[in-house]
Amino acid sequence: MQYSIGVEYGLHCLVYLIDTPPDSTIGIKELSAFQGVSETYLSKIFSKLTKAGIVSSVPGVKGGYKLAKSPAEISFWDVVEAIEGVTPIFQCKNIKNNSYLCRDEDYAACTLASPCVINIAMLEAEDSMRNVLRNKSLTWLNEELDRVLTPQSRKDTREYFANSNNV
Repeated sequence: MQYSIGVEYGLHCLVYLIDTPPDSTIGIKELSAFQGVSETYLSKIFSKLTKAGIVSSVPGVKGGYKLAKSPAEISFWDVVEAIEGVTPIFQCKNIKNNSYLCRDEDYAACTLASPCVINIAMLEAEDSMRNVLRNKSLTWLNEELDRVLTPQSRKDTREYFANSNNV
């Protein structure tokens, strides 16, 4: 199982939007230049984030994106679900019903209604992962970045986006 790199780009870009003043936005052009990724690719990610209500889009020359809700209300899982979709990672195909013992329709040990124990375990694991990601918000990420990055790095990042809004 692997999430697309779009989830990582989405989370990074969203954390940059945290310090944006309420009356300002950050454009895809600035975000893509800072991240070193194409505007087209990032636009697709932000289209999904907009549809999910995580960011709002402001059209026009001074347009761009801003958070649609507070950073504390946006979880990692919200971002994963917006970008990757809601389909469970594990897709049970009930292959247990194809085994040698189940080929005889009269064999009572095999019923199509019996639950697949593997599917139950996999869904339980996915649920645990979702819960961990639901407990990590953009506020948490911002605080962690303050802790692990140098103050100069954080300052330079904030200045980059503050200056791009004044152009």
